[in-house]
Amino acid sequence: MRLPQWVKNSLLFVAPGASGRIFHSDVLGHTVLAFLAFSLVASGVYLVNDLLDVEDDRRHPTKRYRAIASGQLPPFFARGLAVVLFVAGFVIPLALTRPAGFYLVLVLYVTESLAYSLKVKTVAVLELGFVASGFFLRSYGGAVASHIPVSQWFLVVVTFGALFLVIGKRSAELRHVGTANRVVLKDYTPEFLHSALTMAAGVVVTTYCLWAFDTSATGLSSAKHDILWIRITVVPVVMAVLFIVRGAESPAGESPEDLLLKNRTVQVLALVWLFFLAWGTYL
Repeated sequence: MRLPQWVKNSLLFVAPGASGRIFHSDVLGHTVLAFLAFSLVASGVYLVNDLLDVEDDRRHPTKRYRAIASGQLPPFFARGLAVVLFVAGFVIPLALTRPAGFYLVLVLYVTESLAYSLKVKTVAVLELGFVASGFFLRSYGGAVASHIPVSQWFLVVVTFGALFLVIGKRSAELRHVGTANRVVLKDYTPEFLHSALTMAAGVVVTTYCLWAFDTSATGLSSAKHDILWIRITVVPVVMAVLFIVRGAESPAGESPEDLLLKNRTVQVLALVWLFFLAWGTYL
């Protein structure tokens, strides 16, 4: 079920948090329900993915220790559990106010995730977009669950931010373990990934600045926020992007996930960004 991967679903809290309404009881309740729904269906997708890849996983040096590949978890039990998780994940949103929009996001997430597991993960470039769309749907789902209008710049930042992290991960994998870990890496070159990473990083920084300086009702510099502290958040964002690019391009091939979980500098920058954003939005 890969419970540590549930941390990705914290993206559902970004839109409500940036809107300044996360502590409203209805918004917080809806966001928590959305988080639980996404987490359960995501675990269902992981089980389906491991069932489909069981033979390949058994030939892999590390993935062969996964529960299904190693024989610790019988396939029939994994199938039944996947069904239970999908059903539970789709029942939870019934508690939302007007859940139709969130259901659409959830169905899109499950559909693109299963499509990725079945075929898309072997198609170069397209697989990058599919993985990034999963992050986008999580972020947008948080807004839809509580019917919060979001800035167009927020949507672009999330989309290209996710693409930036995925490309960084592929670049690190290609440098560190080569093509053995992922078949699609055979279709990439270090030069292509470098160019793609640079492009995505440029879009992330530019659109985040536009979002941070946007004074409209959905912008971060709206009248209800403290503009100075909001705009200062640009600094840790730019620094974090540079650190991630440096890690992905280094001979060691540090993936964005490793940097976020292990690199103290990146973690401090993330906390500084969160502090400035929270101060400008709530305090």
